Amino acid sequence: MITGSIVALVTPMHKDGSLDWERMDELVEWHIESGTKAIVPVGTTGESATVDIPEHCEIVKRVVNAVNGRVPVIAGTGANATSEAIELSLAAQNAGADACLLVTPYYNKPTQEGLYLHFKTIAAALSIPQILYNVPGRTACDMLPETVARLAEVDGIIGIKEATGIIDRCTEILELCGDKMVVYSGDDLTSLDLILEGAQGSISVTANVAPAKLSQVCELGRSAFAARKVPGQESQAQELISAAKSLDAELVGLHKNLFLESNPIPVKWAVEQMGKIGDGIRLPMTRLSTKFQEPVLSAMKQAGVDV
Repeated sequence: MITGSIVALVTPMHKDGSLDWERMDELVEWHIESGTKAIVPVGTTGESATVDIPEHCEIVKRVVNAVNGRVPVIAGTGANATSEAIELSLAAQNAGADACLLVTPYYNKPTQEGLYLHFKTIAAALSIPQILYNVPGRTACDMLPETVARLAEVDGIIGIKEATGIIDRCTEILELCGDKMVVYSGDDLTSLDLILEGAQGSISVTANVAPAKLSQVCELGRSAFAARKVPGQESQAQELISAAKSLDAELVGLHKNLFLESNPIPVKWAVEQMGKIGDGIRLPMTRLSTKFQEPVLSAMKQAGVDV
């Protein structure tokens, strides 16, 4: 089982938009050293919408090679066409990825039955696990808990990244699916709350900026949830919850301000300020507006990030 802090990795680019492979390798090393438990290349944060298919496949391959088996690699391979999602997922599988992260189809707004058949068809084509990804704020498509429960019965589908930020929605999925589906938070601001309800980790934007601290928050939260289940460990559970919340409070500014403009605009700017990537980002995404730079810097300092 993949647990803990999972970074939705930014894709380093040069000023002209070309991919920066040297910085990509350096980011992978930094995340592993910082305690990140798994890496997601070419998700939304990795600008999957603006890299072409050969680049997409090469990014996954390069990250797999750089990781070299030390942590799981969950390749972002979602698409709004089932055939394209299968093509990207098979390429990731052949590159050695440990799992795929599959966002709900965007723009074309399928029905719940269409979603079920989309993911079921992809699962039938793959031999590595798949994690579903529901983020209706970006896709205009909301996969309901009942559909997630149906997909939990499909071989190969092992989890979901739920990014609505609605705790009741997430707990409903946990109740409906039991141990057939692992739930990951896809909303940094509510990730600790969800972990305390039984989610196994967070697929995080904040982890790009404060990976060590975010990893600690996730581990404390998971330990607290486990302690709550053991009779006589209520006091220990409360201590762990208090420690997790105290640490997470230092990250709240990042959880909020990394979304002052569309992801990944703020997070790429933040990682650039840390000297870990250049200033490349592909249109139609642009560099962070001047008026938002100070709030992002302030959140970074609150989190103890060196800038």
